[in-house]
Amino acid sequence: MEDRFETFTVLIARISRSIRRLKAEEMERLGLKGPHVSCLYYLSLYDELTAAELCERCDEDKAAISRSIDYLEKNGYLTCGSGGARRYRSPLRLTEKGREACRTIGGRIDAIVAEASAGLGAEERAVMYRALGTIGSRLEQIYDNRKQSRENAAVDGGK
Repeated sequence: MEDRFETFTVLIARISRSIRRLKAEEMERLGLKGPHVSCLYYLSLYDELTAAELCERCDEDKAAISRSIDYLEKNGYLTCGSGGARRYRSPLRLTEKGREACRTIGGRIDAIVAEASAGLGAEERAVMYRALGTIGSRLEQIYDNRKQSRENAAVDGGK
């Protein structure tokens, strides 16, 4: 069992580290940072999203998304539908500069994904993604269940 745990966690950590490094390297060429990629990517997919929706899709906290949005807006990659106090819920859209960056980023992502998965057949890739999706969902469910149990214990202990 230890070998399985160690192999899984080491492989996932290596993959995550490699993705972060590649993102940083590729984005530096465009004058962007890794976290900006996810914002641009999801805005290109959905045309219009709020900061709240970006947080959910990018799996990032509000502060990180807010910093990314500020940078991307100040540098002409996106526009915000409202400059008012409810900015977190305002629609964000890519500018032409943002769409061009997405085309460049998309091409680089496609090339890296193709190179990284070279040697895997379509069926192997489908099994891998299905397995990772199952593991990810189960780990989230385990965490959520444990968190709920701790919260329930705290409430019961406080009575």
